[in-house]
Amino acid sequence: MEYREAYARGCEALRDILPEKRERELEARLLLEYVCGTGLECLLAEPDREVTEAEWDRYRAVLVDRRRHIPLAYLTEETYFMGLPFKVSPAVLIPRQDTETLVELAMPQMTGGSRVLDLCTGSGCILLSLLHYSIDCTGVGTDLSADALQIARHNAGALELADKAEFYEGDLFGALPEGTEPFDLIVSNPPYIATDVIGTLQPEVAEAEPRMALDGGPDGLDLVRRIADQAPAYLVPGGTILVEIGNDQGEAARAIFEERGYYEAEVHKDLCGNDRVVSAVRSFRMA
Repeated sequence: MEYREAYARGCEALRDILPEKRERELEARLLLEYVCGTGLECLLAEPDREVTEAEWDRYRAVLVDRRRHIPLAYLTEETYFMGLPFKVSPAVLIPRQDTETLVELAMPQMTGGSRVLDLCTGSGCILLSLLHYSIDCTGVGTDLSADALQIARHNAGALELADKAEFYEGDLFGALPEGTEPFDLIVSNPPYIATDVIGTLQPEVAEAEPRMALDGGPDGLDLVRRIADQAPAYLVPGGTILVEIGNDQGEAARAIFEERGYYEAEVHKDLCGNDRVVSAVRSFRMA
């Protein structure tokens, strides 16, 4: 079978779950490239390349998985975030462009030698992006999932940041070794979806992504409250904390930080104009 025919069959196989033609063509191409170890140039320059029987069998298998609403990134085991490649698996939330808003807000807060703490680090995409684009900074990521931390450590090595990033398993700040010095910056993309809402999400999210990375309790803000409560002991006075939130949680999240004595609590919107990040500064008066 020729490469272009396999691609055409892939597009047709995805028609039921991807009604948008452009999206269907993109995913069919990316899956075929993943299976065959090719790039975009193959479809353009070598459309008559032979697809072996083994490649075709594997391509059909991943198409079946995609039709079962397994996300594309889990099938190819890779996605891009902040222009960097990250390995992903069903153990971690798939990095999304919305979260780049948090990274872009955090970067100006960093100077040479800054120490960053990333809570609920997952794939490590936030922490590792910040370290990649900064100078002489180091950081720590914590997560409840040992499997997620395996992915984060792999990504740190692949991005040549293993000497700048440490990862610890445990519940938020409780994962940190005793005697850890306060950080200059704390960032987090915690679970923030209300429990009752998860079942209404797309199957690719509700059924495929790790529930512990989604479920934020009855109003979605359980983890935000816990982070706001515990952060002062781990953040230098005048240090900034940035937390990703849902698009209808801005005012409630800002109130959480204001009520606990932080100052300059502010809600930031993403490129679509939705509430996406709450930031606050640790007061010098906080214990």
